[in-house]
Amino acid sequence: MLSNKSKAIGFILLSAFGFALMSTFVRLAGDLPSMQKSFFRNLVAMVVAAVALRRKGVSWKWEKGNLPMLLLRATCGTLGILCNYYAIDRLVLADANILNKMSPFFAILFSLFMLKERANVWQYLAVLAAFGGSMLIIKPGFSADMFPALIGLLGGVFAGAAYTAVRALSKKGENSARIVFFFSTFSTLVCLPYLLLDFHPMTWSQLACLLGAGAAATLGQFGVTLAYAHAPAKEISVFDYTQVLFSALLGFFLFNQIPDGLSVLGYIVICGVSVLMFFYNRTLESREQAGGRS
Repeated sequence: MLSNKSKAIGFILLSAFGFALMSTFVRLAGDLPSMQKSFFRNLVAMVVAAVALRRKGVSWKWEKGNLPMLLLRATCGTLGILCNYYAIDRLVLADANILNKMSPFFAILFSLFMLKERANVWQYLAVLAAFGGSMLIIKPGFSADMFPALIGLLGGVFAGAAYTAVRALSKKGENSARIVFFFSTFSTLVCLPYLLLDFHPMTWSQLACLLGAGAAATLGQFGVTLAYAHAPAKEISVFDYTQVLFSALLGFFLFNQIPDGLSVLGYIVICGVSVLMFFYNRTLESREQAGGRS
């Protein structure tokens, strides 16, 4: 019988691969507005989540008192997607994804205010170190890549808030498929007016890429929702960084993208901090358990 933590790790790895594949499809879709790309991504997720709810016989109605948190999750998630898609179209794929993967660090900060899950000084220092690593990727200055990189980092902030809301909803007993359905429906409806007013004609290959992005994102979304439902961010966030490895490989083989030296150093700092925090949290947990038995 797998523990909740083991299940969470499996779900987060599945999510990482799904989101890396989603980024690849978004890039392959070419020069289309982020709103249009987001609409099709969320439309697929909405349909899949609706089918999952129907097959499980789960009510469409959310649990009492959960609507404000569902709206927060949906709003932050939608803004996070739009920022991420903007960055994906303008940066090296691995750069865009590592900036989005700042979300677990921001989740630690948001967890303090939203869940009262207090971190310690070492965990907050890890957040600062990871932020320093992100600056190596952004390269503050007058580079043409600075603005999309900042937007990519902002996407990580929104994603961190969204994932914290997911954990809060799970702790309140909200069904994971319903969380995905509510978010996907909300995002689809938000993007619909922009799609109708500024629709860009697509080729069949572009449509196929957007549908593929939707399917991959659905895999990633269910994976991350189930992962955070089974364990807190500080215990599983390190495994989320496998998305950067997947993205780097896909970017190299499909787009001939090779990150520059400072970006690679930024990856090492952020991933390195994540690994150190993972082992630190494991040691801390072992000590707490040993103290409880004594």
